[in-house]
Amino acid sequence: MSNPLISPSRAESASGPFLFAVEQAGMETRVTASHRHARGQLLGAMRGLLSVGVDNQQWVVPAIHAVWIPPYRAHSLRSHGAYSGWSVYIEEAACALLPTEPCTIRMSALLREAVKRAAGWHSDVLDEAQLRIAGVIVDEIRGLPRERLGLPMPEDARLQRIAEALSRDLADNRRLEEWAAWAAVSPRTLSRRFVDETGFSFAEWRQQARLLRALEMLATDLPVTTVALELGYDNVSAFIAMFKRALGTTPSRYFQSYEETAAPARGTSAGPDDAAA
Repeated sequence: MSNPLISPSRAESASGPFLFAVEQAGMETRVTASHRHARGQLLGAMRGLLSVGVDNQQWVVPAIHAVWIPPYRAHSLRSHGAYSGWSVYIEEAACALLPTEPCTIRMSALLREAVKRAAGWHSDVLDEAQLRIAGVIVDEIRGLPRERLGLPMPEDARLQRIAEALSRDLADNRRLEEWAAWAAVSPRTLSRRFVDETGFSFAEWRQQARLLRALEMLATDLPVTTVALELGYDNVSAFIAMFKRALGTTPSRYFQSYEETAAPARGTSAGPDDAAA
């Protein structure tokens, strides 16, 4: 059943409840161009994988994670494989104690259940019980652990050339010194500025880029061996070892775990940004 309160301008409105949520179940790919909301937005997947572009960063959102986007931050969306998802929109005043920068958080069962409850509300006025649930959602956003599932781009034009070239071909295994020569920058400057501008060393940045691309590819049911080879790994064992170091489990168990922990869709309303597409 559709939520009668969802409209294209609702995420921009200061009227109505200070928090509302929407869900959508579907099999189609979702692509939303860059846009922004007056409200803060927490978004995630119930099934599949979502990529979120925010400023000069790229984030991935499997169902065991969610991305927080503060009010007025431009962002774009793209799903990978069959996808169903949800969003929570929070008025600007209620975001004062929430993160001021976009971030990825690890979902909890409590947050997931609270969002499901909120997605079923059909009133512009929250009663006492609903206000308590809304408060739980806000508290969970504040308190849940942050995860490093984002990939910031460097600002230096020379480093951007390297990052863009690597993003086009993540199987390119040239060493730092070779990339430095290609971009006409000293290896020492390249190494230092990558850390200063992205928070990652060059090797860490490349591994993070490969990890995020791997998640996108695996979400479309590509075999692990195919993903490993397309990302430049000599063998599947090396790829699985990297994946396990980064995320604590193997690719097959990772995706199995998020399918198991994701609650089934409750046949609703609007997708992550249908409320203000």
